[in-house]
Amino acid sequence: MNHTILLVEDEKGIRETVAIFLRNQGYDVLQAENGQQGLELIQDHEIHLAIVDIMMPIMDGITMTMKLREEHDFPVLFLSAKSEDIDKITGLNLGADDYITKPFEPMELIARVKSHLRRYEQILMLKQNHTQQNQEKHILVVGELELDQFTREVTVSGRSVRLTAKEFQILELLMSYPGRVYSADEIYEAVWKEEAINTETVMVHVRKLREKIEVNPRKPQYLKVVWGIGYKIEKI
Repeated sequence: MNHTILLVEDEKGIRETVAIFLRNQGYDVLQAENGQQGLELIQDHEIHLAIVDIMMPIMDGITMTMKLREEHDFPVLFLSAKSEDIDKITGLNLGADDYITKPFEPMELIARVKSHLRRYEQILMLKQNHTQQNQEKHILVVGELELDQFTREVTVSGRSVRLTAKEFQILELLMSYPGRVYSADEIYEAVWKEEAINTETVMVHVRKLREKIEVNPRKPQYLKVVWGIGYKIEKI
Protein backbone atom coordinates (compact mmCIF):
# COMPACT_ATOMS: atom_id res chain seq x y z
CA MET A 1 0.00 0.00 0.00
CA ASN A 2 1.34 3.44 -0.95
CA HIS A 3 0.95 5.79 2.01
CA THR A 4 0.48 9.55 1.83
CA ILE A 5 1.84 11.57 4.74
CA LEU A 6 0.86 15.15 5.44
CA LEU A 7 3.71 17.23 6.87
CA VAL A 8 2.60 20.50 8.50
CA GLU A 9 5.55 22.64 9.66
CA ASP A 10 6.15 26.38 9.33
CA GLU A 11 9.96 26.16 9.37
CA LYS A 12 10.90 25.47 5.76
CA GLY A 13 14.27 23.88 6.55
CA ILE A 14 12.79 21.32 8.96
CA ARG A 15 9.84 20.64 6.67
CA GLU A 16 11.93 19.96 3.58
CA THR A 17 14.48 17.86 5.49
CA VAL A 18 11.79 15.64 7.01
CA ALA A 19 10.08 15.37 3.60
CA ILE A 20 13.32 14.07 2.05
CA PHE A 21 13.66 11.35 4.69
CA LEU A 22 10.04 10.30 4.29
CA ARG A 23 10.26 10.13 0.50
CA ASN A 24 13.44 8.05 0.79
CA GLN A 25 11.29 5.53 2.72
CA GLY A 26 8.83 5.36 -0.18
CA TYR A 27 6.11 7.62 1.23
CA ASP A 28 4.23 10.26 -0.72
CA VAL A 29 4.55 13.58 1.11
CA LEU A 30 2.27 16.61 1.07
CA GLN A 31 3.56 19.79 2.71
CA ALA A 32 1.79 22.68 4.43
CA GLU A 33 3.08 25.76 6.26
CA ASN A 34 0.24 26.00 8.79
CA GLY A 35 -2.83 24.24 10.08
CA GLN A 36 -5.21 25.95 7.68
CA GLN A 37 -3.24 24.76 4.66
CA GLY A 38 -3.08 21.31 6.22
CA LEU A 39 -6.86 21.07 6.53
CA GLU A 40 -7.26 22.16 2.89
CA LEU A 41 -4.93 19.37 1.75
CA ILE A 42 -6.89 16.84 3.83
CA GLN A 43 -10.06 17.82 1.97
CA ASP A 44 -8.44 17.11 -1.41
CA HIS A 45 -6.31 14.03 -0.68
CA GLU A 46 -6.47 10.70 1.10
CA ILE A 47 -4.14 11.03 4.08
CA HIS A 48 -2.81 8.05 6.04
CA LEU A 49 -0.79 9.93 8.68
CA ALA A 50 -0.07 13.56 9.60
CA ILE A 51 3.05 15.04 11.19
CA VAL A 52 2.05 18.37 12.70
CA ASP A 53 4.07 21.09 14.40
CA ILE A 54 2.37 22.55 17.46
CA MET A 55 3.39 26.23 17.20
CA MET A 56 2.49 27.68 13.78
CA PRO A 57 1.05 30.98 12.51
CA ILE A 58 -2.54 31.36 11.23
CA MET A 59 -3.61 28.01 12.74
CA ASP A 60 -1.62 26.01 15.29
CA GLY A 61 -1.31 22.23 15.34
CA ILE A 62 -3.66 21.68 18.26
CA THR A 63 -6.51 23.59 16.59
CA MET A 64 -5.87 21.77 13.33
CA THR A 65 -5.97 18.38 15.07
CA MET A 66 -9.23 19.22 16.83
CA LYS A 67 -10.82 20.14 13.52
CA LEU A 68 -9.57 17.12 11.55
CA ARG A 69 -10.70 14.76 14.30
CA GLU A 70 -14.29 15.77 13.55
CA GLU A 71 -14.11 13.65 10.39
CA HIS A 72 -10.85 11.67 10.27
CA ASP A 73 -9.15 9.06 12.43
CA PHE A 74 -5.71 8.65 10.80
CA PRO A 75 -2.68 8.96 13.15
CA VAL A 76 -1.35 12.40 14.06
CA LEU A 77 2.21 12.87 15.33
CA PHE A 78 3.15 16.18 16.94
CA LEU A 79 6.48 17.92 16.51
CA SER A 80 7.14 20.01 19.60
CA ALA A 81 9.86 22.00 21.33
CA LYS A 82 10.83 21.05 24.88
CA SER A 83 9.19 24.24 26.17
CA GLU A 84 5.79 23.10 24.88
CA ASP A 85 5.08 20.26 27.34
CA ILE A 86 1.67 21.64 28.31
CA ASP A 87 0.72 21.93 24.64
CA LYS A 88 1.87 18.36 24.04
CA ILE A 89 -0.35 17.03 26.81
CA THR A 90 -3.28 19.12 25.58
CA GLY A 91 -2.76 17.88 22.03
CA LEU A 92 -2.64 14.25 23.08
CA ASN A 93 -5.85 14.70 25.04
CA LEU A 94 -7.55 16.26 22.03
CA GLY A 95 -6.73 13.62 19.45
CA ALA A 96 -3.02 13.39 18.66
CA ASP A 97 -1.51 9.89 18.80
CA ASP A 98 2.14 10.64 19.59
CA TYR A 99 4.74 13.39 19.74
CA ILE A 100 8.43 13.78 19.07
CA THR A 101 10.53 16.56 20.56
CA LYS A 102 12.76 18.85 18.52
CA PRO A 103 15.59 18.37 17.77
CA PHE A 104 15.02 14.73 16.83
CA GLU A 105 16.80 11.93 15.04
CA PRO A 106 15.21 11.38 11.60
CA MET A 107 15.29 7.60 12.01
CA GLU A 108 13.40 7.88 15.29
CA LEU A 109 10.69 9.80 13.47
CA ILE A 110 10.63 7.20 10.68
CA ALA A 111 10.29 4.41 13.26
CA ARG A 112 7.34 6.18 14.90
CA VAL A 113 5.71 6.74 11.50
CA LYS A 114 6.03 3.06 10.54
CA SER A 115 4.67 1.92 13.89
CA HIS A 116 1.57 4.13 13.71
CA LEU A 117 0.87 3.29 10.08
CA ARG A 118 1.08 -0.41 10.88
CA ARG A 119 -1.36 -0.01 13.77
CA TYR A 120 -3.69 2.13 11.65
CA GLU A 121 -3.78 -0.48 8.88
CA GLN A 122 -4.68 -3.17 11.42
CA ILE A 123 -7.56 -1.03 12.73
CA LEU A 124 -8.83 -0.38 9.20
CA MET A 125 -8.70 -4.09 8.42
CA LEU A 126 -10.67 -4.96 11.55
CA LYS A 127 -13.30 -2.33 10.70
CA GLN A 128 -13.56 -3.62 7.14
CA ASN A 129 -13.98 -7.22 8.29
CA HIS A 130 -16.59 -6.16 10.86
CA THR A 131 -18.56 -4.21 8.24
CA GLN A 132 -18.40 -7.10 5.80
CA GLN A 133 -19.57 -9.56 8.43
CA ASN A 134 -22.51 -7.32 9.35
CA GLN A 135 -23.49 -6.95 5.71
CA GLU A 136 -23.30 -10.70 5.15
CA LYS A 137 -25.59 -11.28 8.13
CA HIS A 138 -28.26 -9.22 6.40
CA ILE A 139 -28.17 -11.03 3.08
CA LEU A 140 -30.30 -14.16 3.00
CA VAL A 141 -29.30 -16.66 0.31
CA VAL A 142 -31.02 -19.85 -0.82
CA GLY A 143 -29.64 -21.25 -4.05
CA GLU A 144 -29.81 -18.45 -6.63
CA LEU A 145 -32.38 -16.56 -4.56
CA GLU A 146 -31.00 -13.59 -2.57
CA LEU A 147 -32.73 -11.15 -0.24
CA ASP A 148 -30.94 -8.08 1.12
CA GLN A 149 -32.50 -6.91 4.37
CA PHE A 150 -30.65 -3.58 4.20
CA THR A 151 -31.54 -2.49 0.66
CA ARG A 152 -34.82 -4.46 0.53
CA GLU A 153 -33.75 -5.92 -2.81
CA VAL A 154 -34.47 -9.44 -4.07
CA THR A 155 -32.71 -11.14 -6.96
CA VAL A 156 -33.08 -14.52 -8.62
CA SER A 157 -30.08 -15.72 -10.63
CA GLY A 158 -28.89 -12.10 -10.70
CA ARG A 159 -32.23 -10.82 -11.99
CA SER A 160 -33.89 -8.12 -9.89
CA VAL A 161 -37.40 -8.94 -8.69
CA ARG A 162 -39.87 -6.25 -7.63
CA LEU A 163 -41.99 -7.24 -4.65
CA THR A 164 -44.69 -5.49 -2.69
CA ALA A 165 -44.00 -4.78 0.97
CA LYS A 166 -46.08 -7.76 2.14
CA GLU A 167 -44.53 -10.10 -0.44
CA PHE A 168 -41.08 -9.03 0.74
CA GLN A 169 -41.99 -9.64 4.40
CA ILE A 170 -43.36 -13.09 3.65
CA LEU A 171 -40.28 -14.06 1.68
CA GLU A 172 -37.99 -12.63 4.37
CA LEU A 173 -39.77 -14.67 7.03
CA LEU A 174 -39.55 -17.92 5.07
CA MET A 175 -35.93 -17.38 3.94
CA SER A 176 -34.80 -16.67 7.50
CA TYR A 177 -35.29 -20.38 8.29
CA PRO A 178 -35.07 -22.45 5.08
CA GLY A 179 -36.84 -25.77 5.45
CA ARG A 180 -39.06 -24.63 8.30
CA VAL A 181 -42.79 -24.90 7.58
CA TYR A 182 -44.95 -21.91 8.53
CA SER A 183 -48.70 -22.22 8.79
CA ALA A 184 -50.86 -19.57 7.12
CA ASP A 185 -51.81 -18.33 10.60
CA GLU A 186 -48.16 -17.91 11.60
CA ILE A 187 -47.36 -16.01 8.40
CA TYR A 188 -50.39 -13.75 8.78
CA GLU A 189 -49.65 -12.88 12.40
CA ALA A 190 -45.95 -12.30 11.71
CA VAL A 191 -46.52 -10.07 8.67
CA TRP A 192 -49.85 -8.34 9.35
CA LYS A 193 -49.21 -8.07 13.11
CA GLU A 194 -52.72 -9.06 14.10
CA GLU A 195 -54.64 -12.18 15.00
CA ALA A 196 -55.28 -14.47 12.05
CA ILE A 197 -58.98 -14.72 11.28
CA ASN A 198 -59.08 -15.06 7.50
CA THR A 199 -55.79 -16.24 6.00
CA GLU A 200 -56.97 -16.36 2.41
CA THR A 201 -54.93 -13.23 1.73
CA VAL A 202 -51.79 -15.23 2.62
CA MET A 203 -52.56 -17.74 -0.12
CA VAL A 204 -53.02 -14.90 -2.64
CA HIS A 205 -49.72 -13.25 -1.70
CA VAL A 206 -47.86 -16.55 -1.79
CA ARG A 207 -49.21 -17.29 -5.26
CA LYS A 208 -48.11 -13.89 -6.57
CA LEU A 209 -44.75 -14.24 -4.86
CA ARG A 210 -44.20 -17.63 -6.48
CA GLU A 211 -44.99 -16.15 -9.90
CA LYS A 212 -42.23 -13.59 -9.39
CA ILE A 213 -39.42 -15.74 -8.01
CA GLU A 214 -39.98 -19.10 -9.70
CA VAL A 215 -38.98 -20.02 -13.24
CA ASN A 216 -41.98 -22.35 -13.38
CA PRO A 217 -44.57 -21.43 -10.73
CA ARG A 218 -46.36 -24.77 -11.29
CA LYS A 219 -43.17 -26.61 -10.38
CA PRO A 220 -41.65 -24.31 -7.76
CA GLN A 221 -38.01 -24.67 -6.82
CA TYR A 222 -38.04 -22.40 -3.78
CA LEU A 223 -41.47 -21.57 -2.39
CA LYS A 224 -43.33 -24.78 -1.72
CA VAL A 225 -46.64 -25.81 -0.20
CA VAL A 226 -46.68 -28.47 2.48
CA TRP A 227 -50.23 -29.69 2.05
CA GLY A 228 -52.38 -29.40 5.13
CA ILE A 229 -49.65 -27.58 7.07
CA GLY A 230 -48.37 -24.44 5.37
CA TYR A 231 -45.49 -23.02 3.34
CA LYS A 232 -41.71 -23.17 3.32
CA ILE A 233 -38.62 -22.12 1.41
CA GLU A 234 -36.91 -25.30 0.30
CA LYS A 235 -33.33 -25.84 1.42
CA ILE A 236 -31.04 -25.87 -1.62
